[in-house]
Amino acid sequence: MRKELEGRTDEELAVLGQEGDSEAMDLLLTKYKPLVLRQCRQRFLAGGDKEDLIQEGMIGLYKAVRDYSPDYETRFPTFAALCIDRQILRAIEASRREKNRPLNSSVLLTEEEWELSETLSEESPESIVIEKSAVEDKVALLRSKLSRMEKEVLDLYLAGHSIKEIAEILGKSPKSVDNAFQRVRRKTQTN
Repeated sequence: MRKELEGRTDEELAVLGQEGDSEAMDLLLTKYKPLVLRQCRQRFLAGGDKEDLIQEGMIGLYKAVRDYSPDYETRFPTFAALCIDRQILRAIEASRREKNRPLNSSVLLTEEEWELSETLSEESPESIVIEKSAVEDKVALLRSKLSRMEKEVLDLYLAGHSIKEIAEILGKSPKSVDNAFQRVRRKTQTN
């Protein structure tokens, strides 16, 4: 880091970053990455992983540096937090749109499950019924681990409703519905 950047305020560094000072830009991106990580910690990006969400947060941080103006009468940390949050929420909303539903509702198969799916067409009707019964047992086991609200959220989500729609239907906040959905996902992964 250059000596002249030491002691500069974040607001001054943002202006320098806008003027093309890559070291000032890098300094702000490094300094505020923990804020991005905190804001991503409790969120979920359908069809993506945590790294995708972090990348969206970093894009929001970059936009904060790019767009910051001292005329806003707000400190850079406040502006950055808002820009990061908006970028993450936009990405989450985009991931939940209907056009993304096939991708977002798909699941990865293990090698064993893939081989089973390839041979499924060659199997007897009895083995198909047995396999279907095993899947139903897994679903029943999962449902036994869910609270009443988690079951309602899961059923409405599987019926094609967005988190926002589910919140309206259940009369809950979108945050509490999203939290319930995250708990369902965790329980599904441990099941």
